[in-house]
Amino acid sequence: MWRSIIDAPFAQDIELAVIDDEGVHALVFPCQRILGGWVDARGGNKLDVHPTHWRRWLAEEFHAGGRAIGH
Repeated sequence: MWRSIIDAPFAQDIELAVIDDEGVHALVFPCQRILGGWVDARGGNKLDVHPTHWRRWLAEEFHAGGRAIGH
């Protein structure tokens, strides 16, 4: 279930929904909330995103091809 971005936890792997030039979509990699923004949980790189919603990251939905499945 998607939740409001206001309630997103810190220091936990989560899935983000973002709005960009292509519309609304979920990022295909785990992210973490930090003070002042978001990072890619896989390597800690800061992200330039403006998410609208979040949900718990389900690692079993991710496979080596880099795509989320089961959505």
